[in-house]
Amino acid sequence: MTDTATTGTASTTVTEADREAAVEALMTDGIIGRKGAFSREFIQQMAEDVDAAFAEARSRENGAVGRGPNRWYVEIHPQALRGFTELVDHPWVRAVSEAVLGPDYRIVEVGFDIPFAGAVNQPWHRDFPMPVETRDEHRLTSLAFNLTMVDTEEDMGPFEIALGTQWDRGEEFDHEMFPPKSFYGRYEERAVRKYPQMGDISARSALTIHRGTINHSQKARPVLVLGMDGPEGNNAEHHDLAVTKDFWESLPQRVRDHLGCPIVDELTPITQKHTIEGLVMGAAD
Repeated sequence: MTDTATTGTASTTVTEADREAAVEALMTDGIIGRKGAFSREFIQQMAEDVDAAFAEARSRENGAVGRGPNRWYVEIHPQALRGFTELVDHPWVRAVSEAVLGPDYRIVEVGFDIPFAGAVNQPWHRDFPMPVETRDEHRLTSLAFNLTMVDTEEDMGPFEIALGTQWDRGEEFDHEMFPPKSFYGRYEERAVRKYPQMGDISARSALTIHRGTINHSQKARPVLVLGMDGPEGNNAEHHDLAVTKDFWESLPQRVRDHLGCPIVDELTPITQKHTIEGLVMGAAD
């Protein structure tokens, strides 16, 4: 079975082999990428919207949350992105979400992370405590898709991930999220740095131990974040997505089927709730 579409950004075909490869990678390494999923022109448009949303968020109290020195996270409403539909309706995004989380997956988070010049090594961490379904049944209940807004270079503080650590139970971790420094050797042995280019997208389990690294450059490295939950996932509790009626009515039905957020008359700017204290505190070493 194949799924082929032209998303308005790039034409792509997703085969059953692609689905199987994604599931295998997410169950072993904890991360999988898709090269050239979108055109550079599409990413440039998204980057403009990210820049505008960041400026708006920083203009008000608690619009952006620190994730370490010179590093910020901002959650946004879907319609802040002109390319939202193309992103969530991309055949690979749909296929991976369905294959890992099931047909009833839900879109629960849209946001972006920006490490600027001077961002430092984050502590190794996962984004939330391990759910009981993962611990006891060896199942993933959520996925995070990342879409870079720039071509990632070595000096820009690339994302680093310790492959296979999504299954670490984390009972010794601070807040079940931050492993003790005595564990760092294990993560450094498994660590892989990622250098995605504009148009590439990745999917990962946010339980896989990871960190942002030092940004030695004078350039920002914005990355869009799309969060998906399976039926048992509870990450929506940490997010405040909403859409207006006009926007909702403009969406294809197969996008509406996975977007369970409130439909409102007027959007309220999001006050960030998903603060990760261990990241706000600063450097890892």
